[in-house]
Amino acid sequence: MVLFALFGAIMYLSAQIDIVPNVHPLSLFIAAFTVVYRVRALIPIYVYVFLEGFTGGFGLWWYPNLYIWTVLWLLIMLIPRNINEVAAGVIITLLTTLHGIGFGLLYMPYQCYVFFKGNWNFAYIWLLNGLPFDTMHAIGNFVSSLLAIPLVMLLSKLSNYQYPFRRIKTKRNG
Repeated sequence: MVLFALFGAIMYLSAQIDIVPNVHPLSLFIAAFTVVYRVRALIPIYVYVFLEGFTGGFGLWWYPNLYIWTVLWLLIMLIPRNINEVAAGVIITLLTTLHGIGFGLLYMPYQCYVFFKGNWNFAYIWLLNGLPFDTMHAIGNFVSSLLAIPLVMLLSKLSNYQYPFRRIKTKRNG
C-alpha cells in the first residue's frame, strides 16, 4: 500500500510541474502501473485524483477526474498479455495519445450537464476552444509514452513481477 501511495504522490507531483500546459507524464505512469500491477493500479490513480482535490479544492472542475483517468486505465487493461513488446509499445503510445486528444471529449458530457444545463451547442464550442490544449496533451502523451516499455521493465524487475510482454530477440539479449 505504501508503494502505491508513493506512486500516487509521484503522479501528483509530476502533474504540478507543468512547463507546457497539459503536458505531463500522468498517462505514462497510468499505462506502466496498469501493465505491471493491473487492477491495483487504480490505487495510485485515485491517490492522485484525491490529492488533486485536497490541494486544488473539490470544485466542479474536479469531478470528471473520477472517471477520465479510469478510461485510460481500462483501455490499457485491454492490451493482451504476452504480446510482442514492440506491439505493446505501439498500442500504449496510440492509446495514451488518443486519450490526450480526447480529454476534452471525455470531459464534455459533465461540462454540458453541469455548466451548460444540457445545451450541447455551448458544449461543442467549449470543446473546440479546448482543442489546442488537448492537442498539446496528446503530443506530450505521445512523447512520454515512448518511455512506457522501459518503465514497465523497471517496475517488473523491482517488484519481482514477470515481465508481461514477449521480448524481441537481439544479439545482446540472445
